[in-house]
Amino acid sequence: MKFFKRKQITIIFGSLLFLGITVNAQKNNLAQTFYKHDKYLSSDKLEGRFPGTTGNNEAAAYIKKYFKKYGLKKFDNNFYQPFTLFVKEGINKMKSDSVSTQNVVGYLEGSDEKLKNEYIVIGAHYDHWGWGGQNSGSKKKEAFAIHNGADDNASGVSALLCILQELSNAKVKPKRSIIFISFSGEEEGLLGSKYFVSHLPVQKDAVKVMLNMDMVGRLNEEKQIYMGGAGTFPDGVELMKKLGENSSLNPVVHAGEVGGSDHVSFYKAGISAVGFHTGGHPQYHTPEDDIDLINIEGGALVSQYIYNVLVSIANDLQQLYFIKQD
Repeated sequence: MKFFKRKQITIIFGSLLFLGITVNAQKNNLAQTFYKHDKYLSSDKLEGRFPGTTGNNEAAAYIKKYFKKYGLKKFDNNFYQPFTLFVKEGINKMKSDSVSTQNVVGYLEGSDEKLKNEYIVIGAHYDHWGWGGQNSGSKKKEAFAIHNGADDNASGVSALLCILQELSNAKVKPKRSIIFISFSGEEEGLLGSKYFVSHLPVQKDAVKVMLNMDMVGRLNEEKQIYMGGAGTFPDGVELMKKLGENSSLNPVVHAGEVGGSDHVSFYKAGISAVGFHTGGHPQYHTPEDDIDLINIEGGALVSQYIYNVLVSIANDLQQLYFIKQD
């Protein structure tokens, strides 16, 4: 009998140990995936991903590859939503001109017969300032060098692709449909998101909530994930705080303070919108925003948290509607 108890305890301990190893392995895998995406998108090869350049197009192709790999469907038989924007002279070694770029868009159909006709949008911009230069948003206009934007915003796209991968592995798909989008032209004035909102592939009233990730790669020691706009849909603030429990993160939740990234385009159109970020830093909009400063494990934690937010909202049975914030 004593032997049986000892054996039972050993089995239980072994099971818990295995479970712990499995959970840690999943976190490590997510961190490795986050690192892989960020490293490529912020590499010198892409030369800062400025709209209209080969590097920007290669970044779009990279995102498209994973949208296709993880089973997203196309709108209008195309993962690209092309648009043009005007470039001021002196930015990225370019003369004043209009250039072509594209948003990358795909969707996962919901599993509920009724709710699949409603959409949650999750996105992150992939463009940055290229080589910088005069008239650009660089904080070091005199430093004509590649602005890799590892945090701004290769990190947001990395989180987007991590979340997509996790969702593709889920046995039960969310009730509402989910649109995944990576915007171009954000740095020039939210141009990609403005274009998307003006050319939605679905009815505007079917788009219930937009989640945006911009600079989520520098989680601090306090593990604070900041968000604005949580009060733009019912029970949003409470949801964000609740999901923070046992997440290893400390969510800093604002009902308003919608902020200055692509989710603003949705908010101004009367669509509930939440923006996530991990805070500013001295390397913002400089050539020093590189992969070696990215908190990879933090990126994995943030990705998992926002994944939980996304799934919770997509499965919420209550009516989702826009709530304006002061």
